Amino acid sequence: MAMTRKEFIGGLASGTVLLVFSGCGGGGGGYTGGGMSGGGSGCTDTIAANHGHVLVVPLSDLSSMVDKSYDIRGTADHTHTVTLTAAQLAQLKAGQSVNVNSSMSTSMTYGTHFHAASVSCVM
Repeated sequence: MAMTRKEFIGGLASGTVLLVFSGCGGGGGGYTGGGMSGGGSGCTDTIAANHGHVLVVPLSDLSSMVDKSYDIRGTADHTHTVTLTAAQLAQLKAGQSVNVNSSMSTSMTYGTHFHAASVSCVM
């Protein structure tokens, strides 16, 4: 999922929160980072055993009254779905952290697995 600098900056300007899960795969190791930092709004994440997945949560979703599901394929050779409930989105909007698991998926490289993530946002 390649993106030009112009597209990336456009996403920032449109109020999109970008979470990048870009740790190494396998094992029980985790990755802390991703998201946008600095003076603006943004989210950060910690995800275990990641291998290129990306979660994009529009800021407008933080006010949703219904659950939202996101495809987190990113640069991985397979996809997972992450669902954030309306209550979890409200927690993120309130500045609290949320722990969530992705759906199960199978890949030739990583076998059948899921990812655990902790997400928090700064408004």
